Amino acid sequence: MSTYNQIFGGKVNAVSSNPSNPVKGQVWFNTTDAAMRYQSVTTSGAWASGGNLATARMVLGGTGTQTAGLAFGGEIGPANSTATEEYDGASWAAGGNMATARFGLAGAGTQTSALGFGSSVSPQGLTEEYDGTSWTSGGNLGTARYSLGGAGTQTAALGFGGSLFPTIFTATEEYDGTSWTAGGSLATARTGLGGAGTQTAGLAFGGGPGTKSVTEEYDGTSWTSGGSLNTGRRELAGTGAQTAALAFGGNVGPPNSAATEAYDGTSWSNQPSMATARNVLAGAGTQTAGLAFGGFSTAITGATEEFTGAGAATTKTITAS
Repeated sequence: MSTYNQIFGGKVNAVSSNPSNPVKGQVWFNTTDAAMRYQSVTTSGAWASGGNLATARMVLGGTGTQTAGLAFGGEIGPANSTATEEYDGASWAAGGNMATARFGLAGAGTQTSALGFGSSVSPQGLTEEYDGTSWTSGGNLGTARYSLGGAGTQTAALGFGGSLFPTIFTATEEYDGTSWTAGGSLATARTGLGGAGTQTAGLAFGGGPGTKSVTEEYDGTSWTSGGSLNTGRRELAGTGAQTAALAFGGNVGPPNSAATEAYDGTSWSNQPSMATARNVLAGAGTQTAGLAFGGFSTAITGATEEFTGAGAATTKTITAS
């Protein structure tokens, strides 16, 4: 039987902190915690509780990653919010306030280079850019709307669908860091839909009115049909890439849903459900490291949950048992 030394070519190292980029199967002893640890991968997905938002809200914007997330705007009932919060993987801290309090906006980008667009208040095409400290005005959407889908980065964003009562849109727009220009229209008009991906590889899924399961894929010019969600719903959240997306939460009729699904570029597969069923929430991260926050459950909530997908790297502690 091979020993650890024969496989990895060295003894177990004693270190004061966990390695920053351990490889699968690597073992080390953490002298600070007096614990033996090893690097593994998860065999199935799971949600775990994170730190709650300081300001509970729904219909908010979100972007970033699981360890560097951003929440902004939203409805705190009955008022709208300008509050921005930044997530570090454990808790939320206050960021710079938006210039305009609003809900029904979409997000794109990162925690230090974000975009918030769309609005429940006039003008409904409002766009703001975040630099990690403060928000500044960007170019307004050509089609004023709210409850739209978003994807991409601050300088290459994608906005699609949404509504401005009584109209529900198919319109898609692309942002270049200064202004929005028209892109190819969605095949199915919808509002309260989920979005993921980039400006040239976007994904739109779910939405209303009703509870839609339709998925469409964007190539930078036009939308084509993708695999349908297993659970049709509106007012859901999403994150990830066009070929590795995550959809979670939403409203199925009612009631609210905790359902989670993963997309592989062809079809959606069911994943473990969130602990808190809710709609009009926001999301960030990737398919294997997702973040869900805010929304409406039985009341407006600040609940945050973190998703670890199958195949994601994870550090485990070796115990005597």
